[in-house]
Amino acid sequence: MTWINQVVQGVLLGGYYAVLACGLSLMFGVMRIINLAHGDLVVLAAFIIWLIVEQSGASPFVATLITLPVMALIGWALQRGLLERSLRTGMLVPVLTTFGLAIVLQNAMLQAFGADMRALAPQIGDLAFAGWAIVGEIHVGQLSILIFVAAVLLLGGLHIFLRRTAFGRQIRATAEDADVAELVGVNARATFAAAAALATATTALAGALMAMRAAYDPYSGPVQLIFAFEAVVIGGIGSIWGTLVGGIVLGVAQSLGAQFHAQGFLLAGHAVFLAVLAGRLLVDRIRSGEGLQRTLGLDS
Repeated sequence: MTWINQVVQGVLLGGYYAVLACGLSLMFGVMRIINLAHGDLVVLAAFIIWLIVEQSGASPFVATLITLPVMALIGWALQRGLLERSLRTGMLVPVLTTFGLAIVLQNAMLQAFGADMRALAPQIGDLAFAGWAIVGEIHVGQLSILIFVAAVLLLGGLHIFLRRTAFGRQIRATAEDADVAELVGVNARATFAAAAALATATTALAGALMAMRAAYDPYSGPVQLIFAFEAVVIGGIGSIWGTLVGGIVLGVAQSLGAQFHAQGFLLAGHAVFLAVLAGRLLVDRIRSGEGLQRTLGLDS
């Protein structure tokens, strides 16, 4: 029963990783940018929410709603001011740009908020630790359930938005081929900016959930980036529902790994990530080899 409980906890943890990775996956899927500042944007959102709560006494949930458009505006400005220009010079420059942005954000948050740990758990009362006993030793936390539900609603909403709305179809068309999309009247520049705003807005929700479930400081971003990147790769880069699957696989691996060793929580997650990455690279190599053989006529 203990192992079943660990799997359940891992699945619920995967909901948080899915929310965390959602914006990273969307940014890459649309603009082919690996945003190395993604984790630091999540931490920035958490600090903004914490500041609103401290200054106004508002609920963290209300503060999250206020922060959503703020982070969307930041994402729009970053796309128009930095990423758009860097994309013109190749694929490496945007990665270096977001790496530099991450360093700037970390040091700016250190100057603004100090090095002390922050958390929103005291502001959400019993929700931070209350739970339900399901069967035997299986317990689920109320906050964990809330996070998982939020992940499903977020990913489901994005899926419907991208598949069923006119603007969502514009985003998909621009992601497929921006030049062709412009030939049929799509403003690719505006679409990229809107997609970046949408991807960055998700960091507000991720930052709120991070601050509710754990403490953080200005340098917590890189760890969040690693978890998000691993979830995206495991689930399939650019896949909305794959992000949830990747988050769950990562969460379950970490939860089960913690049963074997004190450091197993992180090691098991990294091991699964590397195994999936190696498997994907192997499959791509085999497919490339088969394609080359067909091209040269050596498969007959």
